[in-house]
Amino acid sequence: MNPSVAIAAVARRPRRGRGFTLVEMAIGILVIALLLGSILVPLSTQVEQRKISETQKALYEIREALLGFALTQGYLPCPAVSATNGAEGPRTSGACNSRQGFLPWSALGSPKLDAWGRIYRYSVSPAFSNSATRFTLASGRDISIDTRDSAGAQIPLSNDDDIPAVFLSFGRNGNWGTIDDGAAVGDISGTNADEDVNGNGTGEDFISRTATENPGASGGEFDDIVAWLSPNVLFNRMVAAGQLPR
Repeated sequence: MNPSVAIAAVARRPRRGRGFTLVEMAIGILVIALLLGSILVPLSTQVEQRKISETQKALYEIREALLGFALTQGYLPCPAVSATNGAEGPRTSGACNSRQGFLPWSALGSPKLDAWGRIYRYSVSPAFSNSATRFTLASGRDISIDTRDSAGAQIPLSNDDDIPAVFLSFGRNGNWGTIDDGAAVGDISGTNADEDVNGNGTGEDFISRTATENPGASGGEFDDIVAWLSPNVLFNRMVAAGQLPR
């Protein structure tokens, strides 16, 4: 074979084992980053939704525990002694010394912390927590719950002064929450007016509405998960158990 022809043939053979160029590597890294981003964002959303679901389930358990407590005692518990002691707080002549505070988790045998590691908050109508008088069908309820309509206007979610007890989680952002060791998260926002009502109010008025991270929404950003003890459910359970007259 002519040497010049042989050399040309070798030159035309494809090179094997050639490494990636910098451009190809950059494109590959970009593709991987985009794929990871598309996976991680939904994954983080799933984790957050799972925490919400876990907290809602725990709030249901708390509601059942409160009903059970009322059935056996004839009244509802006082808020907890402290962030580290889940027993009922002190009473004076049967009346709770405080109408709102931490959920009395050990007295109820219920969860202490929500899925974000913060203690559940609790408020109770005084007439329903008095161990000396106990409550009746005619006992006064002084807790009201509002929401917001599609236009952002604040409207009643319950009848005025209709609720015996409220218990809630301060959600993901934790505004006004308290962690397990008793350290207060406090209010880390200046635009969360509705959360301020729940976390820094008198314990008589609460707001429950759709969660949003938008500080410009009516009432500001909001992720509290609010639950309450329905008077109808409470009375029906008490009547069925013979604890209240029909």
